[in-house]
Amino acid sequence: MRIVILGTGAGGGLPQWNCGCPNCGRARDGLIPAMSQSGIAVSANGRDWALINASPDLRGQLQATPALAPQALRGTPIRSVLVSNGDIDHVAGLLTLREGQGFDLFATKAIHAVLAENPMLSALDARLVRRAEVALDQPFELAPGLTACLFAVPGKVPLYLEGETVETGLIGEQTVGVELTANGRRACYVPGCAEVPDWLKQRLAGCDALLFDGTLWTDDEMIRAGLGAKTGRRMGHVPVSGADGSMAALAGLALGQRIFVHLNNSNPLVDPGSPERALARAEGWQVGHDGLEITP
Repeated sequence: MRIVILGTGAGGGLPQWNCGCPNCGRARDGLIPAMSQSGIAVSANGRDWALINASPDLRGQLQATPALAPQALRGTPIRSVLVSNGDIDHVAGLLTLREGQGFDLFATKAIHAVLAENPMLSALDARLVRRAEVALDQPFELAPGLTACLFAVPGKVPLYLEGETVETGLIGEQTVGVELTANGRRACYVPGCAEVPDWLKQRLAGCDALLFDGTLWTDDEMIRAGLGAKTGRRMGHVPVSGADGSMAALAGLALGQRIFVHLNNSNPLVDPGSPERALARAEGWQVGHDGLEITP
């Protein structure tokens, strides 16, 4: 199995277009790596690829990934796209794929319903793009030789669907993790997760690679930095650090590679020289970067 991290950043990426925080400033100056918005590509054979999530930065991500380049006058090695929730930073890139090219679009029934309500996405020609509903905990072929299985993780509805009362620990089809298996290897991709209960740890145990939500280092980091008024958990993301953070929750779990993805621009983990990055590394974690290839 080959996994390429197309984008490591949370919504807005790094630098974010309207943000002058220290991390964004250093990224603009080339002092720390920039990050495009979240998504990965996966293949079991190196020829047929699936995208998991389609960020607004997808066009540039495809250009930066030679394995995803067309092999003919018109064509693509991309066989399918799977979206793990309806967040803008995971679905807006679907509009990049509207140039009359066939592929399968996989999502849960709930997420497909969200996509169907957006008239702009009718630009994906229904004669070419097959919208396939996927049930939770039911394995299916995502690409030749590559099996996927969706499982619920705690989360919430997309920001643009929030009402007056927001439940951030919904368990259902709104936010899912993706289990990938091929050639005897198993990887799990969980770019958004509001908490890490014991049943989720049991689901993740033993995987050869875990790509997990690393949005915020501390729950209140955006508030303390003056960048927002919401905590990470209010946004549907468990923090990395602290006694109740993801790093502590997953510390005793038997895992292969441990990689944080979906990092917000406020997160000190985006700086390779930060003490927080050193601490994560000491706990056995890598921080993903755009273009990183993983072979679980």
